[in-house]
Amino acid sequence: MTESERLDATFIALADPTRRAILARLTEGERTVMELAEPFDMSQPAISKHLKMLERAGLISRSRDAQRRPCKIEGAALKEATDWLENYRKVWEANFSRLDDLLDDLKAKRKREQH
Repeated sequence: MTESERLDATFIALADPTRRAILARLTEGERTVMELAEPFDMSQPAISKHLKMLERAGLISRSRDAQRRPCKIEGAALKEATDWLENYRKVWEANFSRLDDLLDDLKAKRKREQH
């Protein structure tokens, strides 16, 4: 998967509130599919589809422990998305800083003109 495809998969996975809720539960530690399905009013196959999307995006991993299939959160995909967003945050902060400077200059000019 290319970097762009990984970012697409991450943001698509994060776009759904159920998948975000699953990730939030996984921040507390590993959970089985059944444990993850508990708070949701949906079938296990529906939860499994959400888990597959999260796994494809690299946001979770699943292992096999005898009869259990524990899921755990993975940080690499989130870090990649955060790094990508951080670049844009820096751009907007710089834009806002320039706007603040411009407004300060205009206020100072207006103040000088009034005196």
